[in-house]
Amino acid sequence: MHSLVRRQFPNALTVLRLVFAAAFFAALNAYRFPTEDRIWANIAIALFIVAAITDALDGYYARKWNVISTFGRIMDPFCDKVLVLGAFIYLAGPRFVVPEWVTEKDTFFTMATGVYPWMVVVILARELLVTGVRGVVESSGVKFGSMWSGKAKMILQSITVPCIIFVTANFRPDLHAWAMWACHVLVYATLLVTVWSGLPYITGLRSVMGTGGDASA
Repeated sequence: MHSLVRRQFPNALTVLRLVFAAAFFAALNAYRFPTEDRIWANIAIALFIVAAITDALDGYYARKWNVISTFGRIMDPFCDKVLVLGAFIYLAGPRFVVPEWVTEKDTFFTMATGVYPWMVVVILARELLVTGVRGVVESSGVKFGSMWSGKAKMILQSITVPCIIFVTANFRPDLHAWAMWACHVLVYATLLVTVWSGLPYITGLRSVMGTGGDASA
């Protein structure tokens, strides 16, 4: 019974992260910048943090108890991507728009979060590239595990999302220059690290194609 609990506990945390992600999106969906239902934005921050903590714990216990499973290898990155990519999509969405200038023909907007749709495209492109590379390599029987750069990217993204929501919902970047700068610094740092973290997978793929060896790090 004890061994069964150990085998299932990391997977239960992974599934629980998906539940927290759904609750996070529901809470964030109730918020409208700048001040409507601000409490929901702060609840969303707490839910995101708890979800991110389950990400650290499921991997820790899976390695500690040596119960890494196929389910975990599939669902863990899936839940991570749902949580993080979904968060950035929301941060680039209409709930965080600051109207700047309206004319008869056009409306120009600034995002209070500093996150714009093209940034989400870049982040999504990196995830699709890495997923594709890993799938191709592992389908040939070669181990291609997560790299430390990818873990660093995930940590930074998990810090950036709640920080941006907190600053945006509580300090009005449209009214305070420091708050807007803080959001921009966080977003562009995350964007750079995200792009950089994808490069080792490309070089790892080239190495595997050339040597047929193990590309994990």
